[in-house]
Amino acid sequence: MKRMIIFCMVFLCSIMVLTSASPRKLKYKQIQRAIETLETIVKDKDAELLHTPENPVEGCLNTAVTCFKKGIQKLQPVSRQENTNFNKAIRVVSKLTYRDSGKCESTCESYKKKTPKEFLKSFANLMQ
Repeated sequence: MKRMIIFCMVFLCSIMVLTSASPRKLKYKQIQRAIETLETIVKDKDAELLHTPENPVEGCLNTAVTCFKKGIQKLQPVSRQENTNFNKAIRVVSKLTYRDSGKCESTCESYKKKTPKEFLKSFANLMQ
């Protein structure tokens, strides 16, 4: 009887471990939610245009992520009431890291400049 109970406990624990989401997936989902939050509270009119990587090549993903992280720092909230949500979202997105061993010839300046909302949509597409 004791063996059966121990077996059941081990079986249930292993199922729980297998079904839990990986920390990486949770981190990316958190970053996607932060980007969605920024899309609603970012200043789009009279804002600085940002270099926006679109469909980066596999070897250039690190450059694209770096460009997005630099561009995120240039965003501004629509109003002061949104400052706390804005700062939280910026902090979450700024923690994104990506290591790519590929060699990339492009730089941030080689990408077209777009509005902050288009910039965030491209960033969300890259995160997917």
